[in-house]
Amino acid sequence: MIQHPDGTRTPVIDASVHIFSASTPDIRKFLREPFKSRGFPDYEMDWYGAPGGEYARDTHGPDRSYPGSNPDFVGNHLFNERGVDVAVLHPMGRGIMPDRHLGSALCAAHNEMMVARWLENAEFGERFRGTIRLNPDDIAGALRELAKYKDHPRVVQIGVPLQSRELYGKPQFWPLWEAAADANLPVAVHIETGEGIGYPPTPSGHTQTYEQYVSFMALNYLYHLMNMIAEGVFERFPTLKFVWADGAADFVTPFIWRMDTFGRPHLEQTPWAPRIPSDYLPGHVYFIAGGLDGPPRDAEFADQWFGFTGKEDMVMFGSSYPHWQCWDASQLPSALTAEQREKVCWRNAAGLYGIDIPAQLAAQ
Repeated sequence: MIQHPDGTRTPVIDASVHIFSASTPDIRKFLREPFKSRGFPDYEMDWYGAPGGEYARDTHGPDRSYPGSNPDFVGNHLFNERGVDVAVLHPMGRGIMPDRHLGSALCAAHNEMMVARWLENAEFGERFRGTIRLNPDDIAGALRELAKYKDHPRVVQIGVPLQSRELYGKPQFWPLWEAAADANLPVAVHIETGEGIGYPPTPSGHTQTYEQYVSFMALNYLYHLMNMIAEGVFERFPTLKFVWADGAADFVTPFIWRMDTFGRPHLEQTPWAPRIPSDYLPGHVYFIAGGLDGPPRDAEFADQWFGFTGKEDMVMFGSSYPHWQCWDASQLPSALTAEQREKVCWRNAAGLYGIDIPAQLAAQ
């Protein structure tokens, strides 16, 4: 529960908490041979360093352990100090590996670490929800990993990297999307922290600075979404839900307006997707709002902005803890209506992930 500047109080579901292993040797504890002895990237992308450091102050755990690696420390920070009621965890992986088997092994190691240390944590496990990392370069391996965890009561979605080497509407991914829909698990698409062999952040190559990287990397969701709509993915899998977990909801309105303009007279070229593109957004497309997204806190038009293209039903609060840009729900624009604020703070996430918020909290 958090108090907003106008005195109102709402529950908070933090839909984007980034978790890590304590170190590279630590994640090796969850790997089996031959992968345990293999080389793979660290979490850091040193050539794109955030100004002032990658992580927020006071997020290192006991003994200066890696931020986001100690569930007791993070749970206390989120639930006792930041007013969060439920936290959705996103394990941070190492990017796309040249060897798809190594990539799947790393996903499995992060999943095992998350379930054992976080979802089954004695003190905070009931308030954590998990994202299972899957390797889109290894569909067979991803399906096996999904089958392993899909019935876990605290697993609420699957996670794939934004830096895919192919657009996610293409048919080779359909078996994975079908399995996710059958398991009633949304698909969260998040920037991987480890670079791996992912493509550059822009279609024209690598940017010069971190500021350019962080501004434009998230926009890669537009290419995925455009392709998914054109390929008829949401028509084929009507219960499939995608969460664009690195924000950039501020681009969906001009993007979908433009796609409608050009798509409407060319629907005969995509008979498998017979509706105009914007019709495929409601109930299928969600965004996690970061501290850098959308109108500023004092913008008088923020309520109108959230109303465009139905964003108020798509956007969920996510702190991006422990990264440097982490924020809390009290910093949402003050012009939001009470209903919009409730949707962003918890209602949209509760509905998507099936999270129960006690009635006494919701009523406040």
